[in-house]
Amino acid sequence: MNEKQYHIRQLSFFASLDSDMLNIIDSISTVVKYPKKSILYYENDTNNKIFFLVSGLLKVYKIDKFENEIFLYNIHKNSLISELTTLDNNIIHCFSNAEFMEDSTILEVDFLEFKTQFLSKNILNSEFINEILSKTQQLHCVVNRELVFDATAKVAFTLCDDLEMFNTLKRTEVSFMLHIQPETLSRVLKKLKRSSIINIENSIVTILDKKLLQNIYNGGLS
Repeated sequence: MNEKQYHIRQLSFFASLDSDMLNIIDSISTVVKYPKKSILYYENDTNNKIFFLVSGLLKVYKIDKFENEIFLYNIHKNSLISELTTLDNNIIHCFSNAEFMEDSTILEVDFLEFKTQFLSKNILNSEFINEILSKTQQLHCVVNRELVFDATAKVAFTLCDDLEMFNTLKRTEVSFMLHIQPETLSRVLKKLKRSSIINIENSIVTILDKKLLQNIYNGGLS
């Protein structure tokens, strides 16, 4: 097994493939390593490949008309990165920006060959649909976070959704991502701790009652 095949096997997306099919993926793909803070693509870029995150962490964001960064979501390892809206075109349009938050490894797969060798033969179709549905769910979460949730709900959702990321970033970075003031973030965390929903020790948050935390952004506590 070569290094590329090793990385392919790390992706659960390809877990159902036999050795012959994995060899085809090997032949139509490339493994690329990216350092932290590098950019995978910018909004309005186009390419003819689909990207999978083998390892690392990727931040997806947009830039508003005032040049402010609008955080959308993070992509974790073992995930499809590419944003697809149609299978009819072999060119993929990028609708956001993607920046690596840590050293990462990407599998790039030729999109046309992938459709010809797999999707057209009803191979990996279910896996592909599941990944697209997961992207849709991420966008639903973005809409709720930005248009529906108050500050407490934003923090509660982020803790449930990506506790590891929350604990990795500085509090100022988290507040910037959630578009709330650092003082507001601090106040919400203290309130959650007083309610015994979370604990904070050496700036590391642990969840004590996940159900109550979920109730906050599901319309319960406020």
